[in-house]
Amino acid sequence: MTSSAAPSAISDPVPAPPVLAEVVRSGFVEGHHRGSLVVLAADGSVELTLGDPAAPVFPRSSNKPMQAAAVLRAGLDLSGERLALAAASHSGEGFHLDLVRKMLAEHGLSTDDLQTPPDLPLDPAEAETYLAAGHVRERITMNCSGKHAAMLAVCVRNGWDPATYLDPAHPLQRLVHQVVEEAAGEPVAAVGTDGCGAPLMALSLVGLARAFRTFVTAAPGTAERRVADAMRAHPEYVAGTRRPDTWLMREVPGTLSKMGAEAVQAVALADGRALAFKIDDGSTRALGPVLARVLGLLGVDSPVVSRIGRAPLLGGSVEVGEIRAAF
Repeated sequence: MTSSAAPSAISDPVPAPPVLAEVVRSGFVEGHHRGSLVVLAADGSVELTLGDPAAPVFPRSSNKPMQAAAVLRAGLDLSGERLALAAASHSGEGFHLDLVRKMLAEHGLSTDDLQTPPDLPLDPAEAETYLAAGHVRERITMNCSGKHAAMLAVCVRNGWDPATYLDPAHPLQRLVHQVVEEAAGEPVAAVGTDGCGAPLMALSLVGLARAFRTFVTAAPGTAERRVADAMRAHPEYVAGTRRPDTWLMREVPGTLSKMGAEAVQAVALADGRALAFKIDDGSTRALGPVLARVLGLLGVDSPVVSRIGRAPLLGGSVEVGEIRAAF
């Protein structure tokens, strides 16, 4: 029996993003990491695109410089290591945790006021040491605790309710929304909840790269420039002693760099050139090779580029392959 009904329309499939990195084991390509990427020229114009960098993504922790700028605009007087830590995804090293405690105590707060989820230190070596010492997951060891300490502190300063500081309708979070849009030069495409519980604003990769360029080219004394200067002067507080963001900001003068979860990376160079990319499957193991390739294309000549780009694969305990850029 045949049906007279017209066949239902089938939409065209969304094209897969291009391959940005490939996984090579023993000379055999066993996998691929796809994604999208954008590079901006020094004047802010789009110089290179791969995939669809106009599509919105959640930048995750790559939004932290903008969140820190909002805290400054709201009136909290932060500088130096404290301001760098406010924009950090810290490794959970001792000096990170000590400063978070100090920042809280300076405003009559304690670690009990943090609304970060209990977690282990982000750095694997730190996590092993932490567990070996008999510790358990704590709110302060979550990598966003510096940002949350700054958010709580500005609430105390302004008489805002610290118990609701993560509510998207909170005065601080409304200001974060405004700062994100101004820096990116585009409206926020969606609002979600980040892993730390804070509101998370979606941007295109073009907007994210534009935001980082805004921070390094902003006039001295502005909130954006103060955040960029603090991060670049104290990169170990932004990440940790064993992290690519730290290496890059320390060894390539004037560079602003911040990765985010789900394999997002944004970088701005001192001359205003900027880049942003996201690995579609969220695999952070592809970040280094892709970042190193883009920096090479931009002519960044530093040993740190090769260091960041190394992503060996092991067979047993022997190196048998690598993850490498594919563009």
